[in-house]
Amino acid sequence: MQLAAIVISLVTTVIGTALAARAAAYIYKVVRTGQVDTTRFGQPAKRVKTVATEFIGHTRMNQWGVVGVAHWFVAVGFFSLVLTLVNAFGQLFDAEFVLPVIGGWLPWEIFTELIGTLTTLGIATLIVIRLLSLPSRSGRKSRFAGSIAWQAFYVEYTILGIGLCIMMLRGLEGALAGVESYDPAYLISYPIVAAFDGVAHGTLVNLIYVFAMLKICISFAWAITIGINPSMGVAWHRFLAFFNIYFKREEDGGTALGALRPMTSGGQPIDFEDPADDAVFGVSQVEHFSWKGILDFSTCTECGRCQSQCPAWNTGKPLSPKLLIMSLREHAFAKAPYLLAGGGKSMEGDEKATAEQLAGVSAEALAEAERPLIGTAEEGGVIDPDVLWSCTTCGACVEQCPVDIEHIDHIVDMRRYQVMIESSFPTEAGTMLKNLENKGNPWGMATKARLDWVKELKKETGIEVPVIGQDIEPAEVEYLYWVGCAGALEDRAKKTTKAFAELLHTAGVKFAILGKEESCTGDSARRLGNEFLFQMLGAQNVETLNAALEDAPVKRIVATCPHCFNTIANEYPQLGGHFEVIHHTQLLQHLIDEGKLIPVNPVEGLITYHDPCYLGRHNKVYSPPREIMDKVPGLRQQEMHRHKERGFCCGAGGARMWMEERIGKRINTERVDEALSLNPDIVSTACPFCLVMLSDSVNGKKNEGAAKEHLKVVDVAQLLLDSVKAQPVEPEPETVQA
Repeated sequence: MQLAAIVISLVTTVIGTALAARAAAYIYKVVRTGQVDTTRFGQPAKRVKTVATEFIGHTRMNQWGVVGVAHWFVAVGFFSLVLTLVNAFGQLFDAEFVLPVIGGWLPWEIFTELIGTLTTLGIATLIVIRLLSLPSRSGRKSRFAGSIAWQAFYVEYTILGIGLCIMMLRGLEGALAGVESYDPAYLISYPIVAAFDGVAHGTLVNLIYVFAMLKICISFAWAITIGINPSMGVAWHRFLAFFNIYFKREEDGGTALGALRPMTSGGQPIDFEDPADDAVFGVSQVEHFSWKGILDFSTCTECGRCQSQCPAWNTGKPLSPKLLIMSLREHAFAKAPYLLAGGGKSMEGDEKATAEQLAGVSAEALAEAERPLIGTAEEGGVIDPDVLWSCTTCGACVEQCPVDIEHIDHIVDMRRYQVMIESSFPTEAGTMLKNLENKGNPWGMATKARLDWVKELKKETGIEVPVIGQDIEPAEVEYLYWVGCAGALEDRAKKTTKAFAELLHTAGVKFAILGKEESCTGDSARRLGNEFLFQMLGAQNVETLNAALEDAPVKRIVATCPHCFNTIANEYPQLGGHFEVIHHTQLLQHLIDEGKLIPVNPVEGLITYHDPCYLGRHNKVYSPPREIMDKVPGLRQQEMHRHKERGFCCGAGGARMWMEERIGKRINTERVDEALSLNPDIVSTACPFCLVMLSDSVNGKKNEGAAKEHLKVVDVAQLLLDSVKAQPVEPEPETVQA
């Protein structure tokens, strides 16, 4: 028995180690097929701290309650109990073997008992959760829909088997040591010790050989399996996740949200004024992604958290962030033999490798190399165009991913090639791009129309809004109010603009606007993929802002649109524009705290707040709008089920505001249905895009009789103005004397 156990264990170990090492080297080579990216190496101390924090604290996983706790024990057990594997090798040769130094140390014994048990219970919990959420039961609602089921179950049952072997060996060790009563060293396994009481010594020894062999063989059979399947993300993520988190985009450990990365070619930002002749615009081949992108694809564990939160997937559209990343991963690994042999295509489609270089490449890899990255099923495309254009860039996928995959950056990179090189994008978005080029706003309205709201406000209230440089000097201005295209030109959004201006006037804040000098920030153009147009608009706005605020003591800007707020604060620094930017809800909260705005008039009703993605997830501004509503008398707040970090998109981001929604349920309708389930009197938000999308859906529901007629959708600023503004005094009736 002992000889057989030793031979089987050692053979399995050698094969497993060799195959796993070969696969690890191969993964490294595949990742290296990506483009250079030198931005991932700064601040190593901070990066190490981020890895430690995310792993030990399980900061993302623990947002999911019991799943996070169970996974923590599984992850910690996988690494901390590796010494039990060493112990099992020793037991093959001597059944009474214990580890040197710590083998009989009580704290180590108790640690092994606790972690071994909790790891086993943890993986059992995860297995049950997976079984209860099978796609065959829940369909698209299952976050495991589309995941490679056999791989996930194999990994989970492997861990379960190892955990059970650890506990059986603990019990057999106690029985062999002659433990006859409860002992702290066998804190949990004592019932197993007691179960083997009276069993012959030789039998116990043979059972230890058997279970030590089982533990080793299960472990290295897993190594053999992942060695044969280098794209098995559900297994490899436990090693690759550390690297993926370390090399994440933000050196301070933040998620890859807010700003988009500059467009690069060969690892260097493209100079749009004088691009290199061989510059590659966007991503049209999997090898055009950076090495970090391919590491992202390789690390995906197929957990489906991104999928469960994605507004496109939740409304019946073909985009699942998980399936997109999985498709790119499988394509990258299938194409890798061709790339590693020197294969590749020029921008004109000419093959770079010689026939001799490609002679040893399999037919499957050569066929994979011919597939277009973006294309329909009939064209053999890796990613369907409907998948690519369904994304709202809301950031839910990036926010939830436990291994820090940067989905949005990859989606926008693919869009950039489609827009700038192929001119292939939804037709209606072309109108928006032309309007931006010709008129500086998505609606194509005349520049002078940007001041219409100023005239309306003066007519309604007598308040005059100054234009910086014309009516007021920059040195006198506390805040430059960036109105934005929607705030200046869209009727519903103009109500927010006027309300905010009136509130600033009431609070005595000295502010001014740019008026006709303001132009679109380029947010929609950039997220659609037209980086050149964004660069043009951005450079123009940065120049205008720098000139307007040149003499201002602080270049302080306030914006009512989260998209403008995000672009000016986070993306204009890439263009040389460094400004202090805040959102209007932040300023209003500050003014309330200072006592410059005092809400006194009750606004009665039940209110629910919709978090704009570019204010909340992208910029982590959650509290100010809620605190403002808290101060308004009469309002009763109730959160929708999906709110704050898990808020649900309105459907307008990622330039979707300018595209038709032809597949599945409308995203804004899904969001309004969630709001209506609370039976509110008011739906509030803090974004003009959200205001338009939610208003459209609410009006549709009213027409269908599915919403109360008095239900209104308003910006937080409008609510505050209603509460701050003095109510007109009704004249007393005249007394008639007899």
